[in-house]
Amino acid sequence: MYNPFKENKSIFNTSEKEDSVLVSAAVAGDKKSLELLIKRHQSWIFNISLKMVWDPSDAEDVTQEVLIKIITKLSTFRSESSFRTWAYRITANHVINMRKRKKEFEYTSFRIYGNQIVNSPDTELPDKDSVPVDVELLIEETKIGCMNAMLLCLDREQRLVFILGSLFGVNDTTGSEILGISRDNFRQKLARARKDLSNFMSNKCGLIDKNNPCHCNKKTKLMIDAGHVNPEKLLFTKSRIHSIESIAGKRMEAIDELLEKKAVKLFRDHPFQESPDFVSSLNQLLESNDFKRIFNFN
Repeated sequence: MYNPFKENKSIFNTSEKEDSVLVSAAVAGDKKSLELLIKRHQSWIFNISLKMVWDPSDAEDVTQEVLIKIITKLSTFRSESSFRTWAYRITANHVINMRKRKKEFEYTSFRIYGNQIVNSPDTELPDKDSVPVDVELLIEETKIGCMNAMLLCLDREQRLVFILGSLFGVNDTTGSEILGISRDNFRQKLARARKDLSNFMSNKCGLIDKNNPCHCNKKTKLMIDAGHVNPEKLLFTKSRIHSIESIAGKRMEAIDELLEKKAVKLFRDHPFQESPDFVSSLNQLLESNDFKRIFNFN
């Protein structure tokens, strides 16, 4: 799969050239080039959006909003930076400043979420004959949903820095360009986000320490009963083809603390979600007369 965050110079130069060719052709009126450009980046924007808002349906809406901004502003791209920097700066600005999504109202701080975990009762796993999918999938769904909720306890900028720096392996140079901050600031925000997450998990999460109060298998039935996990409609494990680590690659910022490394590894084991085909969902826009005038489509 195409990875826009590969920092290998020869690979990046080739990818940037391919993006530039598609941008030039799209602005000149080649609809197929515009569609290819969208397809190259839609999965990465979708996975950023998903980790920012928790809910896949909200992530679809956010991704479509971002893609509309990118394609309608495409004629203003002047190659003063790489297309990657330009497009993901639009993405970053949108996900940091967008209106709050519903799960962001539920998970507002580590303190509140930690109290919810401690005060929620342990339950037995559902009987395997009572659910339509393997019980292990339901446990995994609970784990990913819980960890995604932890991300919402970070402020939006910290959350995005963690997604880029720790999950996708973006270096401080690229990260600072995307967020419009200094390299030192990017590194500091990334270190703070990792520390906040690992501190929470080291005290609450059984994945880090089996003596901690929360264990995924003991919360799965509770999550099903509360409607957070739906055996009929899995949100995070239904299309596990690749892990984030296998797609993004091994490179990460240096991490000194063992607990922080373990916490980051747990997040990087999450599935890299297959995104919807946003070319199809944007077809109505692409076919509109106003849009055709912007891009001189015939």
